[in-house]
Amino acid sequence: MHTDARLLPDHTHIEGDICIVGTGPAGLSIAMEWDHTPYKVILLEGGGFEYDDQMQDTYAGPLTGQRYYPLKSTRLHYFGGTSNHWAGFCSTFDPMDFEKRDWVPHSGWPIKKTDLDPYYAKAQNVLDLGPYEYDVQYWQRKDPTLTSLLETDNPVAWNKVWQFSPPTRLGKKYGDAVKKSKNIHLYTYAHVTEINANEPVKSIEKLTVKNFAGKTHTVKAKYYILACNTIQNARLLLAACPQAPKGLGNDNDLVGRFFMEHLEVQSAWLHLPTPKPLKLYLFQGIGGTRMRCELAIHSDIQAKYRMLNGTCSFAPWELAKGMTPPIKMWSSDDPRKNEDSMKRMWHSHEGVTKAEGYNVYELKTRIEQAPNPDSRITLTTDHDGLGMPRAQLNWVLTPFEKYSMRTLYELIGQQVGLAAVGRIQLMDYLRDPNDHSWPSTTGGGWHHMGTTRMSNDPQTGVVDSYNKLHGVSNLYIAGASVFVTAAAPNPTLTITALSLRLSAHLKQVIQRAG
Repeated sequence: MHTDARLLPDHTHIEGDICIVGTGPAGLSIAMEWDHTPYKVILLEGGGFEYDDQMQDTYAGPLTGQRYYPLKSTRLHYFGGTSNHWAGFCSTFDPMDFEKRDWVPHSGWPIKKTDLDPYYAKAQNVLDLGPYEYDVQYWQRKDPTLTSLLETDNPVAWNKVWQFSPPTRLGKKYGDAVKKSKNIHLYTYAHVTEINANEPVKSIEKLTVKNFAGKTHTVKAKYYILACNTIQNARLLLAACPQAPKGLGNDNDLVGRFFMEHLEVQSAWLHLPTPKPLKLYLFQGIGGTRMRCELAIHSDIQAKYRMLNGTCSFAPWELAKGMTPPIKMWSSDDPRKNEDSMKRMWHSHEGVTKAEGYNVYELKTRIEQAPNPDSRITLTTDHDGLGMPRAQLNWVLTPFEKYSMRTLYELIGQQVGLAAVGRIQLMDYLRDPNDHSWPSTTGGGWHHMGTTRMSNDPQTGVVDSYNKLHGVSNLYIAGASVFVTAAAPNPTLTITALSLRLSAHLKQVIQRAG
């Protein structure tokens, strides 16, 4: 069922059992779990079904620290959220990513990978991926020509599998089902601007939503789920609750902190004595599933060298040369212009891969950012068109990330040399271990994580292991904002798995409550 909130009488009161704020991968994957149930689900989307620049402007905000993309253009504010322009890269976190690593400050999730495995498997269907198989040998049995650069039992490096969604546009996939649902009530142009708690701030009583038609409405439910993007989740907690002047759930000054990105930057070249196709590391279609591998470092070696988790991807140099780094290409406040520019560049560098392969491959890093309380979201004194304080990002990188990046290639280079299969050449900015500066090509993957991190201890986290806000009985947070560490993979698969786990837990909570 769908209602355009701009068309409702002013000050309409909306009521249901569960209220989900946001219709990106987190919000929609949760909402569809409640379809055909006896519960009335209120699904709120601040925008409509198409891009609206007035709504998109509510995501604009200033930047400090490390150079970053314009905030207005890094997320999409309409039905389907940022799944409307994601690229479809998916892989699971490694078991080590959830563990406490004594060399990575603020690491350690209150859950394990085994807690997520059933939901990872289910998320494969949501994102239209292949079988829940991320073991390279499974894919090599399907196609024996997918040979590894290094031996499969190499003690240092291993092949991490990625699968690729078409990419699924979740708004299009689930739009009709939501509109036809008898118990899911979608309200578009219903942008949350206020979260009202009871006086002891122990539970949420209602939300206030506004739109640019000048309408204000209230929403009341028994349970609330903030399923916005990482920046917006933190912004709402910091700005929207009048009963919590320091920010809702922010008694320990953690909301907005630990903003993380994946560093994605060209880093080295692989030189081979004779051309090789390296099919395993390029996009392959196997039985209807698109996949490829990236080289990663075994967890015990990461511990030995006290480095962050990261991977190395391959691109034929003949096709990659001349590509403009994304940080320089994605420079407009309008995400549509940026996307068009990126597509034109990709198409101009496309070519038919040579059957015999290439002598030189460009190596690109995808590495986690260490959790850092100084890398954070705060509020400004400037307000958007609906009266909300704008968010400001201070993106902070450290020498730890650069050390880990350099070590990644030194280790791979050593193994490539020992195996006598080629040589690794570092790019200039990685050669000096005492140089902690970052090149102008340094960018991220548009992967916003952290800001409402997960921990069972309210002194170290904003939500508990089931995503419930500490100290508030009926408010949950979904999305990458709950990530404790970023790991190496793109976040959408893990966002979806965590959201499905949250939904299953909430069903148990409601059943126990009668």
